[in-house]
Amino acid sequence: MARLIISADGPDSVAGWRAAFHHVAPDLETCSWYDPDLELRADDYALVWTPSSADLARMKGLRAIICTGAGVNHLLDDPAFPAHVPLVRMGGDQTAALMADYVLWAALGLLRDARTWALQQAAEVWRNNRVSRTCAETRVGIMGMGHLGAYVARHLHHVGFVVSGWRRSARDVPGIRVFAGDAALPDFLRDVDVLVNLLPSTTQTRGMINYDLLAQLPRGAGLINVGRGNHLVQADLVRALDEGLLGGAVLDVTVPEPLPAGDPLWRHERITVTPHVASEASREAQVRYVVDVIGQMERNERPALLCDPGRGY
Repeated sequence: MARLIISADGPDSVAGWRAAFHHVAPDLETCSWYDPDLELRADDYALVWTPSSADLARMKGLRAIICTGAGVNHLLDDPAFPAHVPLVRMGGDQTAALMADYVLWAALGLLRDARTWALQQAAEVWRNNRVSRTCAETRVGIMGMGHLGAYVARHLHHVGFVVSGWRRSARDVPGIRVFAGDAALPDFLRDVDVLVNLLPSTTQTRGMINYDLLAQLPRGAGLINVGRGNHLVQADLVRALDEGLLGGAVLDVTVPEPLPAGDPLWRHERITVTPHVASEASREAQVRYVVDVIGQMERNERPALLCDPGRGY
C-alpha cells in the first residue's frame, strides 16, 4: 500500500501536511521524513521542496519524489539527486489559474502604467497619466508554452489580448500562434508588446533574457518574469529600462531570493517587485494534486508533469 513520506517545508510543517492529507485521503498513510525511526520502503513516495543533499541521497530507493513547486531545477542541479527515481512537478487547476490571474494583473498594470499611479499615490501627487490602449490592441508573447504557459495564453486570449507563444519545439495551442525554435525567436519578439517569461530553468535558458534579447522587442515594451530569476540578467533589464527600450517590468522571481535591502530593483521607478507569490496553490489544492499523482502512479499511469531529467523539466 502506498505511503507518503513528508519532507516539504521542514519538520515544523509535517503535522499540518499530515492533517490535510488525512482530511482529503484518510486511507493514505503518511509519515514524517524527520522521524528518527523511519525505515524507508521501495513503494514510498516523498513530498519535498528543498531537501538537503544527504536527504536526496537517501531517496534513491523510493517509488517517486513529488515536489511542491512547479520548478524542480534546484533538485536536478544537486549531484545527489537520484535521477532514476521519477520526479513529479506540482500542478493542478488552481496552480495554473493563479498563474494566469497574476499574469493578467501584471499585463493590465503594464498596459495602464499602474506603476506610475502607485508612485504618485505614495508622493500624494494627482496627475492624469491616461492610457487609451486596450487589451485588444496589445500583443502579449509568452516564452515557455508548457502546461502553465499554454493555460496562461488561453486565459489572456479569452480576456481579449492578442497572444502568441514561443517554445523550443513545435506544439499546437488552439487560438494561439506558437513560434518554435531559435530561428523563430526574432520573429516572435518583433511583435510583442508585453513579454511573459514562463520558461523552465535549464542550462540553455539561464541568462537567456539579456540586453540583446530585450532590444529585439518593440520600443517601450513590458516584461513579466514569472519563470525563474536566473533567466533574467537583471543588470541588463535595468539598462534597457534606463535607456527607454522597455517601458516597465513586473518581477515575481529574482536572484537572490529574498531580494536584499538596497538592491536597485527595489527602487527602480519602472519595476514592480512581488515576493514569489504568483502561483502558490492552497494547501488543500496541493494535497489533492499529490493524491491524484500517487493514484496515477499506483495504476501505472504517467503523470502529466513527470519530469524529464535530460531536458531539465
